[in-house]
Amino acid sequence: MQATTKIFCIGANKTGTTSLEAFFKSLGFVLGDQAKGELLIRDWAARNFAPIVELARTAQVFQDIPFSLPFTYVALDETFHGAKFILSVRDDAEQWYRSLTRFHANVIGKGHLPTAADLKECPYRHRGYLFEAMRVIYGISAEEPYEKSRLIAQYENHNRAVADYFRQRPDSLLTLNLSRENAAAKIMNFLKLPYSGELMPHLNRSV
Repeated sequence: MQATTKIFCIGANKTGTTSLEAFFKSLGFVLGDQAKGELLIRDWAARNFAPIVELARTAQVFQDIPFSLPFTYVALDETFHGAKFILSVRDDAEQWYRSLTRFHANVIGKGHLPTAADLKECPYRHRGYLFEAMRVIYGISAEEPYEKSRLIAQYENHNRAVADYFRQRPDSLLTLNLSRENAAAKIMNFLKLPYSGELMPHLNRSV
């Protein structure tokens, strides 16, 4: 694979994106700066993809916000011809929701599902970032920040939209459940890289 090839991991958070990051690092790829990406959440919300595209010029592989969000993959696909996209998924939406809520509960560390006040006070990236991100991504309310039907609908809609967008281009998209034993082999085959028994790490697990 040429060093200029772009790889975008566009699966929702809590579908193994941290494991993908570690896997690509182990292969010697240059990973994008996740902190810088997450701070572009307001640009994503305004559908201003120019700063996101500029960030995407700085490395080979990118994952998590804003690359994991709806619409971003379209701008990236239009800019980086020949880019590869990996849509990581869970067994089902219920499993994804459990993983997300448990992870957030662990991040906040209060032993319960975070409230809107908890999210607003959390210092991750900057105070209020988590609440703002949940609001612009999922359209949550302060009264019910983890409304199950709303979050699951967003997860399922994103996966369907990605599959539909790439439906005539199977060489551009790999949909993958990272819990499967052959996940690493599938990635190597998708990228046309020789497979030498590499294994997929399983990091940051909350389910």
